[in-house]
Amino acid sequence: QVQLVESGGGLVQAGGSLRLSCAASGRTFSSYAMGWFRQAPGKEREFVAAIGWSGDNTYYADSVKDRFTISRDNAMNTVYLQMNSLKIEDTAVYYCAASSARFATSIRYNYVYWGQGTQVTVSS
Repeated sequence: QVQLVESGGGLVQAGGSLRLSCAASGRTFSSYAMGWFRQAPGKEREFVAAIGWSGDNTYYADSVKDRFTISRDNAMNTVYLQMNSLKIEDTAVYYCAASSARFATSIRYNYVYWGQGTQVTVSS
């Protein structure tokens, strides 16, 4: 069992930056690939970024590539999402998730544990 708690969301102006954190419980954190998804009002939950168990393998949605960076610290049981050059369309609830796969994946059904989400609002 893995429990995930996101933090770091908030209100930021367009062009600004935020760093999201996801703290995981459990001794097996390093065996899971981790991902970030987001859901805007009235829209489906969508993939944002993923990182493999070792941190060497990452994968991004085209919409955030070159702006967002995912990383992990297995010693701290934490995964991060650095978000730069934020746009209004990045406004959403951001969810952290743990995948049963070992390598980064955008496939939602691979993710077996989910956090409660953290709100990110980007204003003009």
